[in-house]
Amino acid sequence: MTAAAAALREKGVDVFALSQGEPDFDTPEAICNAGIAAIRNGKTRYTPVAGIKPLRNAIKEKFLRDNGLEYDIDQITVGCGAKQVVFNALFASLDPGDEVIIPTPCWVSYPDMVQLAGGAPVLVACHEHFGFRLKPTDLESAITPRTKWLMLNSPNNPTGAVYSKADLAALAAVLRRHDHVHILADDIYEKLVYDVPFVTMAEAAPDLIHRTLTVNGVSKSSAMTGWRLGYGAGPMDLIKAMNTIQGQTSSHTSSISQYAAIEAIGGTQDYIGEFVSGFRKRRDLVVEKINETQGLKCRTPDGAFYVFVDCAGVIGKITPQGTMIQTDTDFALYLLEQFGVAVVPGSGFMASPYIRISYAASIEDLEHACGRILAACEALSESENIYEQSKATA
Repeated sequence: MTAAAAALREKGVDVFALSQGEPDFDTPEAICNAGIAAIRNGKTRYTPVAGIKPLRNAIKEKFLRDNGLEYDIDQITVGCGAKQVVFNALFASLDPGDEVIIPTPCWVSYPDMVQLAGGAPVLVACHEHFGFRLKPTDLESAITPRTKWLMLNSPNNPTGAVYSKADLAALAAVLRRHDHVHILADDIYEKLVYDVPFVTMAEAAPDLIHRTLTVNGVSKSSAMTGWRLGYGAGPMDLIKAMNTIQGQTSSHTSSISQYAAIEAIGGTQDYIGEFVSGFRKRRDLVVEKINETQGLKCRTPDGAFYVFVDCAGVIGKITPQGTMIQTDTDFALYLLEQFGVAVVPGSGFMASPYIRISYAASIEDLEHACGRILAACEALSESENIYEQSKATA
């Protein structure tokens, strides 16, 4: 959808892109300066596959400081974004037919990465009435002798759902009965939470740390998406295998990014409060506007920078062009092509009928975009009335 929006912009069409999963803030100056200093000081050569020691030490201290987790430096690996760390873990651990439980809605890449690694994704629906969080009974039902991993993403992309300590403890109680199941905790949105505490699985259930891989990065919390740096910490044997995979693929992420990340992880993080405050205002604006729009409704997310919008109320309606909205993809294309607003259909996240709106945009852009979404839905309603009247006349 982002690519489609860009193509329309190239043609001169005015488009608001609410489809991009990245902060619109600039990378903080201190981090940029650390990267510039690395260049000027000649830190431009190959590094160890797992990452430079000063960075892994900073990550080690971060886990202890923020999460109460203690790791040896050799239990930590650095990759080209959290995405590569997740893929390395799956590729290093899955045998053909091994199953990976993925609560849905989920990030679009999870099922494909599992399949690329030879595994079988097992999608478990997490319903909105339960806050889009995985129920322990559903986890229990999904586990089989072939289950290798449970993937947990909190705060969640696309829903913004956050697992509480009690939620994780309930899931941990199930996992203790199945010691062959490992946990992959994707915490990339850890710092972007609103009025709720963040807890990761190894923190909520310390006895499961020996079979938990905790994944994080600097992309979202420090506005460093283009720097491509993520990291993971877990069992020594797993990390060693992941480093072997990475050593034969990308080798390591940029040396400049690694030195900048030392500042992002170990330096002052005062900017995060400003990020969160800005995102909260945007979130509240979008939630209010969407819930005022006929045919749409949404929950108030607790984390990340997305609103997951139930669009069931527009399914079956007729557009001014005379076509019927049959799926969330149809609705997303209608918003883009007729009203210049790019969103992502929920089907991409294994959940329909929903759309994902990213509020990582300016207040002004969000106000304009939400106004267009309102107009789009009003146009559907009017078109439906005209359609019904024409049928009655016929």
